[in-house]
Amino acid sequence: MITIIAAVAENNALGKNNQLLWHLPDDFKRFKTLTTGHHIIMGRKTFESFPKPLPNRTHVIITRQKNYHPEGCIIVDSLEKAIAVCPKEVELFIIGGGEIYNQSIEIAHKLDITKVNHTFEADTFFPEIDLDIWELTSAAFHPKDENHLYDFSFQTFLRK
Repeated sequence: MITIIAAVAENNALGKNNQLLWHLPDDFKRFKTLTTGHHIIMGRKTFESFPKPLPNRTHVIITRQKNYHPEGCIIVDSLEKAIAVCPKEVELFIIGGGEIYNQSIEIAHKLDITKVNHTFEADTFFPEIDLDIWELTSAAFHPKDENHLYDFSFQTFLRK
């Protein structure tokens, strides 16, 4: 199963200058819980936005840079090759960035979205979720609090 996982603002903003636009500790916890033990597929810029590789996950990085070889990662030059190197019988997660999401939304089976109830200025955006194709199967609202500056919801969509 191919799952896209992303935190997305009301205006589909994802980030600016290769940085997240918000800090939501509960979203980080959910991301860790869902992706630990799995293959995670990402673009090079997304990988470089992390301070270090994420523990207990197999990193598959898509890049056109021929001499790019971060230690302990699988490097490929296309989304198709990234999916091909992952085990077929387990869930894999596509974690960004914007261009990788645009390429993968046509083939994904599931979307695990954290919808941030705010709009942001951004340079990277998530593709529109077409409700003729995707069905919202679960949603859990989290109001802002002392650790979260914005209301947000965890949403799961399955392809119809």
